[in-house]
Amino acid sequence: MLKKVVIANRGEIALRIMRACHALGIQTVAVHSTVDRNLKHVAMADESVCIGPAPSAESYLNIPALIAAAEVTDADGIHPGYGFLSENATFAERVEASGFVFIGPTADVIRMMGDKVEAIRAMKDAGVPCVPGSGGPLTDDEDECLRMGREIGYPVIIKAAGGGGGRGMRVVREESALIASIATTQAEAKAAFGNGMVYMEKFLENPRHVEIQVLADGQGNAIHLGERDC
Repeated sequence: MLKKVVIANRGEIALRIMRACHALGIQTVAVHSTVDRNLKHVAMADESVCIGPAPSAESYLNIPALIAAAEVTDADGIHPGYGFLSENATFAERVEASGFVFIGPTADVIRMMGDKVEAIRAMKDAGVPCVPGSGGPLTDDEDECLRMGREIGYPVIIKAAGGGGGRGMRVVREESALIASIATTQAEAKAAFGNGMVYMEKFLENPRHVEIQVLADGQGNAIHLGERDC
C-alpha cells in the first residue's frame, strides 16, 4: 500500500486525486509553480513543493523537478492526473527507474495508446474501424496538408497526438483556415503536453462517445467498471 503520493498536476485534477488519497489514508504532496502557490490543492495537501516558474514547460512538464519532489518528500509514488505528462511514456519510465511507483499504465502501453497517432495505427492493425484521417502526424508540407484536408472533406479537426482531457484540438471548417489552425494547435500542444505533434481527422458533428472504464492493479487483474456516455 502506498503511504505518500506526489500529485504531478494542479487545480481541480489535483483535488480529485487528493480526495481519493485521503479516503485511503495516503498522504499527498502537491507540486506547484511559483504563481500557483496559493491554489486550493496546495493548501489541502499534507506537503507541497515548488517545482518552477509559471510556464508549464518549466514546472508541470519538468520531469527532473517532479522526480526531485518525490525524492525530497520520501514519497512512494507519483500520480500524473490527466493532461500534462499523464500520457508521456518517458515520464513513466523515469519515475519507475527512480524507484517510485507510477500510478498509471506502463510505458509500453502509454506509447501505444497515449500517442493518438500510434493508437490509431494499433486499432487499424486490430481491424477496428477508424474515422478517416491523415493516418499519421502532419508535416510542414503545407500543400500536402491542404491535399489531405480536401481528401478527408471539411470540416476536419486537428488533434494533438499526445493530448488528453479535451485539450489540443481545433475544428477547421474551411480550407483557408487550415494552415494557421495547424500551427496554432501545434504550439498549444507543445505548451500543454511537451509534444507538438498533431494529426488530422474528419470532424463528426454529432458523435456518440461511449467510454468503457477498466481498473487494473498492475498484477494482471482488471475490473470492468462499466460504460458511460461522454
